[in-house]
Amino acid sequence: MKKTLLIVALLITLGLQAQKKTNVILFLVDDLGYYDLSCTGSKLYDTPNIDRLADDGMLFTNAYASHPRCVPSRYGIQTGKYPATSQVPGGRGALKQDDKTIGMAFHEAGYRTFFAGKWHLGKHEDLWPQNRGYDVNIAGCSAGAPISYFAPYNVGRKGAQSDNHHRAIVGLDDAPEGEYITDRLTTETIKFIKENKDKPFFVMLSHYGVHTPFQAKKEILKKYKTKLAGMTFEGPDYIAKDGTTKMHQDNAIYAAMIESVDESLGNLIAELKKDGLYENTAIIFTSDHGGLSNRGANSNRELATSNLPLRGGKGHLYEGGIKVPFIVYWNGTVKAGSISSQVTSNVDIYPTLLAIAGIENTNKEVDGISIVPALDGKAAIRRTLYWHSPKGRPNKTGDHNCSVVREGDYKLLDFYDTHHVELYNLKKDPSETNNLATEKEKKTKELLDKLNAWKKDINAYIDPDPFKKNKKKNKKNKKTKNGNKNKSH
Repeated sequence: MKKTLLIVALLITLGLQAQKKTNVILFLVDDLGYYDLSCTGSKLYDTPNIDRLADDGMLFTNAYASHPRCVPSRYGIQTGKYPATSQVPGGRGALKQDDKTIGMAFHEAGYRTFFAGKWHLGKHEDLWPQNRGYDVNIAGCSAGAPISYFAPYNVGRKGAQSDNHHRAIVGLDDAPEGEYITDRLTTETIKFIKENKDKPFFVMLSHYGVHTPFQAKKEILKKYKTKLAGMTFEGPDYIAKDGTTKMHQDNAIYAAMIESVDESLGNLIAELKKDGLYENTAIIFTSDHGGLSNRGANSNRELATSNLPLRGGKGHLYEGGIKVPFIVYWNGTVKAGSISSQVTSNVDIYPTLLAIAGIENTNKEVDGISIVPALDGKAAIRRTLYWHSPKGRPNKTGDHNCSVVREGDYKLLDFYDTHHVELYNLKKDPSETNNLATEKEKKTKELLDKLNAWKKDINAYIDPDPFKKNKKKNKKNKKTKNGNKNKSH
């Protein structure tokens, strides 16, 4: 009898321990700049729920994306590896069959795994979330952006050869007309949590917002049009720097899209609290790269935001393109309302979330490190971070091929095609305006040697003819402009 009671007690204890496993949520926003939150200084964008998460957790001031564009940055998040190691030019379609994703790691550890939203890491289903470690996949496919944020989401989709195929959202064909995709992804995520609240879960809610096209709900848009009418801005709207740079946060539609994402986080946390899960759930909130604030010489695309005082934006390896909002909530470890200057990259998300969940990271290919020692605010981890962007888009977003290393306060940018090097002290010059490369020759050489050694070690891709493509585009644009000019007469 006593033996039976002991066995029962042991089983109950093991069951309770299993229930106490920390749930993990990764909340990813697309194209959201560091200063696109009210808690980081925006006067236009209202983000009360994100701000409250920062109040409950830790806000990082030196967090980076591993690349300033969507696909390679997401590769860094899913694999914990630098995008340049994928050996795919520009990181396009970078995920490979032998890459182990963070979803796989959690799945193998017995977690229920869920993905919703933008995946953008492969054209074929064998590389989509449901085949990359996620038990449930909602709308994760090859699409980088919806054709429309309002259902039906796939108007114009005609199959694999369609121009719009890569933007077709798979799996939401049942959406009622007018449904907003940010709301739908939130609803699906909450549904999963309700159904799995008694099991440990890993959830990745990867919003398509706030990527183009700029489309927002009317009631929220009206609010920001009114708010902007009462605001004044000094100086020009745009300047000719790093392509064309947007100088003000004055896009009402973009502001409304941010608020919808903020509401999503608020609704998600409300459900966690309702189910008694909030205190046992760790949350990381971040963006895949900086905001869309720059366009190239031959582009007329509408810009979303201003990243000032940071330089550059999406596509650029200046701070505006890679510095991202990053908040960690982990009850019992992270001090509420704390601010960390710890330097971190999104390749650190993989090992950090595994460490939070108490899962051993057996993936030896991971470049990132766990920043858990820094989450209690006591230990700072010295990091050297690297970036490599071998497919610049000077005509689209005004950026050029570049490699970067950051160590301590110093950041070196090597525009290797033109043999131009820039060195900045980010502590003194976060806007990257004072190039110290000539003044500090020793530091410049030290970092450049380190950067080149890293690139050689990973066999980083270098375009053998970097200017050929842009020459063709410029020639085509010139012909188009001349043709339009002749037609107008």
